[in-house]
Amino acid sequence: MYAFVNGPLIWIAFAVLVLGSLWQIVSLRRMSKRTDKVFYDHYNAGGAAASVWAWMMPYGSRGWREHPGLTFVTFIFHVCLIVTPLFALGHITTLQFNRNFGWPTLPDRVITIMTLLFLASALVLLIRRLAVPEVRIVTEAKDIVLWVIVVLPFLTGYLSANNMLFSPDLMLMLHVLTGCLMLLCIPFTKLAHVFLFFMTRAFIGSEFARRGTKTW
Repeated sequence: MYAFVNGPLIWIAFAVLVLGSLWQIVSLRRMSKRTDKVFYDHYNAGGAAASVWAWMMPYGSRGWREHPGLTFVTFIFHVCLIVTPLFALGHITTLQFNRNFGWPTLPDRVITIMTLLFLASALVLLIRRLAVPEVRIVTEAKDIVLWVIVVLPFLTGYLSANNMLFSPDLMLMLHVLTGCLMLLCIPFTKLAHVFLFFMTRAFIGSEFARRGTKTW
């Protein structure tokens, strides 16, 4: 079980992530070409790129600037979500062992700090979702489940690295299992905004630029 979880299961999860994401992108593009022909006839590449860039930069868009506190927490959340697993020593060591390649890592202390920042920002976003009326009213049970799915890999990774709660081997297996679960969910849930963000922002930016206004 341990060998399967720390070997084939990881690559199965990555395969589903990549293939599922490509399937979603191709399917959505085919659908949009049937229903949004005007968009493709008048596509504004400059407006699309400007909109994507503005929303990727902290306080780059008007929407970000109107909510500075939320913007700060959101960017902390997403930066730590992406950077921490990509540069954790344990992840790169596993990659080098299984595929004989890797890249430089961040110091363990930095990874620990980023993990704690991620968990803190995730908690703030959850409290906001439950406390702010206009956000709570559109929150469903599946949104809370997704929050748990995203948080668990970081929580179990922190507990495993610090030998807390259960045995290190059990915590490591739970860390890998929850990480794989998150990867499997990305193409088929709201977590798909990992790649749909670029498509939707490009669409909106192109449309508004075509009309002579901006969305940023």
